[in-house]
Amino acid sequence: MGERYNLLISEARLRENPDVLVQIAISDGKIQKIAEKIEGDADVKISAGGNLVTESYVNTHLHLCKVYTLAMMDEAALKDYHGADMGKAMTAIELAAKVKEQYDESWIIKNVRKAVAHAGIYGCTHIRAFADVDSKAKLEGAKALIRAREEFKGIVDIQVVAFAQDGIVREPGAEDLVRQAMELGADVVGGIPWIEFTDADIAEHVKVIFDIADEYDKDVSMLVDDAGDPGLRSLEVMALETIKRNRQGRSLAHHARAMSMYAKPYLQKLAALLKKAEMGVVSDPHTGPLHARVKELLEEGVLVCLGQDDISDAYYPFGRNNMLEVAFLNSHLLWMTTRTEMETLYDMVTTKAAQAMGVKDFGLKEGATANLVVLNQQNVLEALRYHDAPKYVISHGKLVDPEAMKAVIESGEWEAPAVEPNGKLPA
Repeated sequence: MGERYNLLISEARLRENPDVLVQIAISDGKIQKIAEKIEGDADVKISAGGNLVTESYVNTHLHLCKVYTLAMMDEAALKDYHGADMGKAMTAIELAAKVKEQYDESWIIKNVRKAVAHAGIYGCTHIRAFADVDSKAKLEGAKALIRAREEFKGIVDIQVVAFAQDGIVREPGAEDLVRQAMELGADVVGGIPWIEFTDADIAEHVKVIFDIADEYDKDVSMLVDDAGDPGLRSLEVMALETIKRNRQGRSLAHHARAMSMYAKPYLQKLAALLKKAEMGVVSDPHTGPLHARVKELLEEGVLVCLGQDDISDAYYPFGRNNMLEVAFLNSHLLWMTTRTEMETLYDMVTTKAAQAMGVKDFGLKEGATANLVVLNQQNVLEALRYHDAPKYVISHGKLVDPEAMKAVIESGEWEAPAVEPNGKLPA
């Protein structure tokens, strides 16, 4: 008879051995067995039809409290942020901050639900989500993101970042607000040191963020050097602080767009520091005209991944939490168009992204948590070509119901769980 499983996937094609179709048996949220033939039965059976089955997608960077706010403001910030040399990036941030004067959890949560439900449809099961905490936003965004984290638990896992968007030294009270957000239940401490006015203030910003992270035993995410200024060096300061505090593997840097202007010798030094700090870099080339030197970092063995960054806000007008779409866009922007490079891009929105976020037990292997997508295509090239929603999304061993996610998108309201406890789709 064999064992009985919660879910059995048949006719699955895997990236590492595409010529052999396999079955994948799932129970108790875990991948129990992968083999050409599995003896036993299952509560739910689905067929991949010979198409690709991979790990689900991971979004390492999303300003989730800001989603869909572009309609609430003019496009002045967008124009400044997308200027050719990004020389007015700080001005763009200051202009974009105006919307936060209207921040209230009651309307933010509806936008957040729509964005996270899109993630559920497109197979993105993990998000590192930034919530601004400052004199304008207060804790309204953080409250909304923490609420959404609990609502979508088991469908889309959200790591809430308490993010000091407007600085620490230049923004009185921000340090205290970050601590309050951590007390509310935020998961990660977030900073943006390059926005400070002096090198001394940048160093102080980094120190304060790491102090809070040590106090609450949390990881750190920082937006670094996000402008067209080759003199910006906050990524180096962050890496050195990580090494000094023996926090290897617990820091994640985002953007680092000034890196595009660095001299090669300094880039080599920086890559060495990043590896010593075991520190990943999240790049979002589609949301700004400059970006980190992704291909060179990869050549040096630095952990690099991709993020959505923004969805219809002051910095980027598009986006739908579709990480396959992000990889497709960046295949063009980074000129990563060979088959090998496409496979690397795919890793950058799945396994490498999960590693950067510290997601445990992630992978398509026996014993790992069953976070998977069943695609409509047979290989990565075709998956990138169409970048459509997967045929099936599996989160923590359970099928995600796309119709339930669509209902959330349409209403902005949270209603019923998207799956029943046994992993079956609702009738």
